[in-house]
Amino acid sequence: MKKSKSECDINSCFMCRSCLKQWQPAIAANKKNFKVRKGELIFKEGDEVKGVYFVYEGIVKVHKKWGDEKELIIRFASSGAILGHRGLGGNNVYPISATALEDGILCYVEIEFFESTLRVNTDFTYNLMMFFATELQESERKMRNLAHMSVKGRVALALISLQGQFGKKEDQSINIELSRQDLASYTGATYETVFRVMNELLKEDIIKTTGKKIVINKADKLLELTSQQL
Repeated sequence: MKKSKSECDINSCFMCRSCLKQWQPAIAANKKNFKVRKGELIFKEGDEVKGVYFVYEGIVKVHKKWGDEKELIIRFASSGAILGHRGLGGNNVYPISATALEDGILCYVEIEFFESTLRVNTDFTYNLMMFFATELQESERKMRNLAHMSVKGRVALALISLQGQFGKKEDQSINIELSRQDLASYTGATYETVFRVMNELLKEDIIKTTGKKIVINKADKLLELTSQQL
C-alpha cells in the first residue's frame, strides 16, 4: 500500500465518531492514510497484528479460509467501517484477511495507540463491544443458514442484504458489483451452484443482470425464497 496525500476528516470513521473531541488531535497525530487498489490484499490471515484500519473510501471484503482452496466472505466493509479488530486478544494474529474490492483510502493506527484510545474513550469502547456482539450474532446466523437454508435461499438473502447495506444506483442496480465467485464465497456455496441459481432467478425475472450489475425486480419473491430449507 502507498501513503495517500488525501487526509481523512477525523470525523467519519467508527473510531473518530465515538471518541472525545479532545482526543481528535491525538488521532490526527497518530493516524496514517493509505491508498489501496482494487484486488489489493490489505492484510492476510495469520499476519502479526500491528494495527487497526478504518475504511475512508471504497469497499473491502473481509474473508477467511474455508477448506484448502475456498474462502468464506464474512462481511463487506464500506466507508467508516473498522478492519483488523478481530486481531485483538492473546494470539496477536489476524484470524481473517481483508482485500479491497475497489480503489479506496484507508486510515491506519498502530495497535498501541488503538489500545490507548480504548482506555481513554469509554463511549468508543462500549460501541466496539456492541459491534463485536452484533458481529457474533451475524456469524451465528450465517452458520445456522449454512446448515439449514437452501443455496437459493442464501443467494436471495445475500442480494437482499447487499441492497440493504449499499443501496441502489440510479439505474436501480445494487451499489456494489461482485463477481459470481465473491457471491459464492459470501453465501458459502460453490461457484457452479451460485451460477445455476442466478440463472434460475434470471429466468423467473426475479433479478436482471448486466455484467456484474444486479437489479432486483421482485423483492417479495426473493424474500419468499429465504424461507426455503434444505
